[in-house]
Order: sequence, then C-alpha cells, then structure tokens
Amino acid sequence: MMKSIPFLILLLSLGLNACGQKGTTTEVKKDTMSKFEVQKTEEEWKAQLNNEQYQVLRLKGTEKPFSGKYYYENTEGIYCCAGCHNPLFKSETKFDAGCGWPSFYEPITKDAVKENKDMSHGMVRIEVVCGKCGGHLGHVFDDAPGQPTGLRYCINSVSIDLDKKDGK
Repeated sequence: MMKSIPFLILLLSLGLNACGQKGTTTEVKKDTMSKFEVQKTEEEWKAQLNNEQYQVLRLKGTEKPFSGKYYYENTEGIYCCAGCHNPLFKSETKFDAGCGWPSFYEPITKDAVKENKDMSHGMVRIEVVCGKCGGHLGHVFDDAPGQPTGLRYCINSVSIDLDKKDGK
C-alpha cells in the first residue's frame, strides 16, 4: 500500500496539470467557424434554435441513442442542416447501423459536410460539421463494410431536418 501512494500522487499531479492546461478548442472553433458561409452570433443561434438543437449544433453535444426522430425514419427526401438548411444527405444513403443514431454512407456532395479531428472524451474520432454553417452534426466512422463507401456518418436527429420528396 505504501509503495502505491507515491505512484497515486504522481498520477494525480499529472492529471491536475493536464486539467489546468488551456485547451485550444475555443481557438480552433473560432478559426474554423470563420471559414463558413453562414455567420451568426451565438445570440442569433440561440434565438433560432431550440435548446437541444443549440446544445448539439453549436456546443457539440449529442442526443441520447435511439431517441432521435429520424432514427427509424424511412421517408424519401433530403436531410438538411437544422441550422442553415444546407442539403446534407439523400434518404437513399440512409441505413440501419444499429448504433442509435441515423446513419448515412455518404453526403449529398463532397462540400456538404466538413470533417475535423475530434480528440474529446479520451478518443480520437472524426467530427462531421455542416459545410455551410459549421454546425456539429455527429461523427464519421469507417466501420460500415456492407455499404458502398464503407463509411458510417452517425448523425444527431436534432441537427437535421427532412425535406420529404412529396413535400408533406
């Protein structure tokens, strides 16, 4: 027990030191956000979006798995960004990955979304954001071998709206 105390103190001091370091998330977000066509203040976003949409699109949150309105959706149409109405995914590219979020194997165009390295929560992932406003949509993974691209764009329902083909 006595031998493990110095080790625990060392781990604790390293952890506290890491927590005390200034992160670059805010700096990266500001720099990244300046590259998007749609520019709004945080107050404008808060006025436009509901609380859950703001939490996901602007603060990079996520909805609970299997809770989103589009997880079980099979209607034909185009999925657009809930923040700026940028077309993102065709319904034909949606598939059931069993992960709890709507999944697509490719965006509608190569510029519809942008990808950023995400090192949050102790993982390295690829974040997917709207190519027009920079709103957080979800993440992309290369674990869909049964799909044409082998990719799984795992997208939060609150970050998208479905424009149905029949207009209803």
